[in-house]
Amino acid sequence: MPRTAAAALIAGLALVIAACASAPPAPPVAALAVRDEPFALEGRLSARRGNDAISVGFAWTHASPRDELVLTTPLGQAVAELAGDASARRVEVRMADGRRDEASDWASLTERFVGFPLPVEGLAWWAQGAARAGAAHAVELDAAGRASVLRQDGCEVVYAYGDAATRRASRLVIVCHDVELRIVIDRWRDA
Repeated sequence: MPRTAAAALIAGLALVIAACASAPPAPPVAALAVRDEPFALEGRLSARRGNDAISVGFAWTHASPRDELVLTTPLGQAVAELAGDASARRVEVRMADGRRDEASDWASLTERFVGFPLPVEGLAWWAQGAARAGAAHAVELDAAGRASVLRQDGCEVVYAYGDAATRRASRLVIVCHDVELRIVIDRWRDA
């Protein structure tokens, strides 16, 4: 993959992960009874768009309306840092090579990096196994009452759990437009 395409894909992935704070907290989806609570995640993600693919590690801290995200290579070197504050309507990406960009919303920033606005407003909700409040959605639950498939904003999120008792997902596969994200969550923490 050409270096500029890889950088754009990495930045786009970072924006997809970090952009979850753009929707203000709202009542949870009744069927899933999840609130937009602060959390911190560490894990790995891979993305594929056509013939382009990338894998990175990530550390994401969510405390609405703020989100901070660090993307790393498989060896732990920082690739990009993102920060956003929905209440201030400001999002920023800082690449390891010193490039910076900012916008008033995640959709504008993702459109510049990946060519179209990604529907990322709900990612903090999706990571918690719930639909973004106030938007149309469809949810399929597993036998334990957890989300197994969620469809919202033109995306499909498929969940996998470590065992039958675990309430938080350990794997997510998100397909939006022509991008497929695979997220492995190695560690959840309450922030």
